[in-house]
Amino acid sequence: MHKVFNRPLLATAVTTALVTGTFVSSSAAAEVSANIGFTSNYLFRGVTQTDDQAAVQGGVDYAHEGGFYAGTWASNVDYGADSRGYEVDGYFGLAGGIGDSGVGFDVGYIYYAYPSLDDSDVGEVYGGLDFMGAHAMVNLVTNADDNSAEDSLSYELGYGLGLTGDMSLDGTVGYVDPDEGDGDYTWWSVGLTRATELGDFTLAYTQNDIDDGNADDPRVSVAFGMSF
Repeated sequence: MHKVFNRPLLATAVTTALVTGTFVSSSAAAEVSANIGFTSNYLFRGVTQTDDQAAVQGGVDYAHEGGFYAGTWASNVDYGADSRGYEVDGYFGLAGGIGDSGVGFDVGYIYYAYPSLDDSDVGEVYGGLDFMGAHAMVNLVTNADDNSAEDSLSYELGYGLGLTGDMSLDGTVGYVDPDEGDGDYTWWSVGLTRATELGDFTLAYTQNDIDDGNADDPRVSVAFGMSF
């Protein structure tokens, strides 16, 4: 999933922050934060969720220094005629480090709700590891309004590289494997982010290998996100 604020990937970011001690201060047991973002195209696992149009997104997060976190996130969506509305995600999990190895872990559950769309809600459990800028994650659909989506799997590998100053480069490759049908596909994305005092600006290239119309066209998106 590639969002301005990506729920499963944010969980990975929480893992890293907990390991490095940057998410919560040593004098606080917990922290509540909020975020808001704008993107020219909401892309989730390499596929547009807004018919290649812009999206406004934001959420609220809670993180305890013991590793537990929870939050909610929302965005507008557009899947074509009579399928426009909004998405509201709720999630919780546990993130931390594995001893002194430098390896971070993250396990949790996320529920994607679409109040304005029929039979579209999906719930997933996920687990991930990160080490020295690299991360791996697996998501499994455990419940869905459309029963055919249950037991579907998504895999993801990524790496983030800090460049000079406030610039970073991130690359991700993912594979979506539905439990039913032959709709499996691979997607990939590369993004360049610049951090500023105001927020983060990202320029990203995303593509997939779905053989259906223009679904596999390369897409370039720009995004801005800030937290407070």
